[in-house]
Amino acid sequence: MEACSVVFDPHRPVSSADAVACRGVGKIWAAGTERAHEALAGIDLDVAAGEFVVLLGPSGCGKSTLLYLIAGLEAPTSGEICFFGDPVERPSPDRSLIFQETSLFPWLSVGQNVAFGLSIRGDPPEARRAAAREALARVGLAAAIDKRPDELSGGMRQRVAVARALAMRPKLLLMDEPFAALDVQTRAKMQDFLLDVSQASGASVLFVTHSIDEAVALADRVVVFTARPGRIKEIVPVPMPRPRDPFAPDCVKLRRLLTEALRSEVDRAFAEQEALAATG
Repeated sequence: MEACSVVFDPHRPVSSADAVACRGVGKIWAAGTERAHEALAGIDLDVAAGEFVVLLGPSGCGKSTLLYLIAGLEAPTSGEICFFGDPVERPSPDRSLIFQETSLFPWLSVGQNVAFGLSIRGDPPEARRAAAREALARVGLAAAIDKRPDELSGGMRQRVAVARALAMRPKLLLMDEPFAALDVQTRAKMQDFLLDVSQASGASVLFVTHSIDEAVALADRVVVFTARPGRIKEIVPVPMPRPRDPFAPDCVKLRRLLTEALRSEVDRAFAEQEALAATG
């Protein structure tokens, strides 16, 4: 594999065939106040339908902020975000956001948790249970439909969270470090599971992680962010077939490339955090 950076053309027209198109996107939190800080600046990024894109960068560089903007939970301060050619102005069931914490309701059964969005939408009970069963079957947990979340392991609860998103039949999965709290073995299993689910569903995936190993295992492309304010430093395609042997020469080469790309940004982020702590 010859790993190389991709230069994005910000003047490329927005296409309705692209799941996501960001043009000049910036975000300032608490704008106009003394607490204002710039989280993102000048983000130009396209995500193709069915593509798996990983966002990689130091803590505080705005990766999660970009997910919230694409989800429609927050509005950008500048620029535009389009979803299959239409401007993103509000949340949509076509764009499902999955957090590191599963946020399952402990008083509801697994099936009721999975069908929660459908109940808010007003689907009848029979249709909700059928959709929940189908989504749970896709993540290998159909038999757990009547269990409570506290009866499941951490990895199983995260699979329920994915099933809840899939029940809405989204075209885009936005995943904010969903496996960060899992042990190494479970995390590897969840990565394999996610690749199978994303391929079967046809949904695009935008996945935030701090793990270079995870990025190498999952991505069609890796988007490397600078320290705050987050900008795209480079975009690295990963043309290797899956499943990927982490010890294969191409994977080792890619890990080294991404490590070098991140090194100065992590150092800059740490220096900024130390300066903030000293003046806080």
